[in-house]
Amino acid sequence: MSKWGSCDFKQLETLLKRMEQLQKKDFEAFCESSAKELAARLLAKVIKRTPVGQYPASSGKVGGTLRRGWTGEEKSSATKYAQELIITKLGNVYQVEIINPLNYASYVEFGHRTANHKGWVSGRFMLTISEQELQAQAPAILEKKLMKFLEGVFDG
Repeated sequence: MSKWGSCDFKQLETLLKRMEQLQKKDFEAFCESSAKELAARLLAKVIKRTPVGQYPASSGKVGGTLRRGWTGEEKSSATKYAQELIITKLGNVYQVEIINPLNYASYVEFGHRTANHKGWVSGRFMLTISEQELQAQAPAILEKKLMKFLEGVFDG
C-alpha cells in the first residue's frame, strides 16, 4: 500500500471560521453604505459643475438656487445629504435617486429654446457628465471599499 502523505487541515478550518464571520457581517449594510458614498461623490461633482446665475445687484436676486437645489435647498454638504437618501434594492441592484426639484433644472441640463423661440441655449449637462465621470471611477472606489471590508474579516 502506498503512502499518500499528510495534510494539515488547520488552515482550512481557520478559513472556514473566517468565511462564517463574513457571512455574519452585514453585507447589506456594506452595499448600502457603498451606494451612499457613490451618491455623495456624484452630488459633489454635480454641485461643483452646476452654473450659478449672475444678476445685477439692483435686481435683488441671488444666484445659486439651482446649485442649492441638489441638496434640497439646504445648506448642507453633499456627504451629509447623501447619508439621508433612501436606498432601494431591486433584485441585486441598489438604487439611489438624485434629483433637483427645481422646475427649470432639466432646461439647464439639456438646453432650451430662447424666450422669443428664435434660438437655442445649449445644455450644461452637469448631471450627465458627472454620472459618466463617476461610472469610470466607481470600480476603483468599490474595489478599495470591498478590500477594506474583507480585510476586517480575514485579518481580524
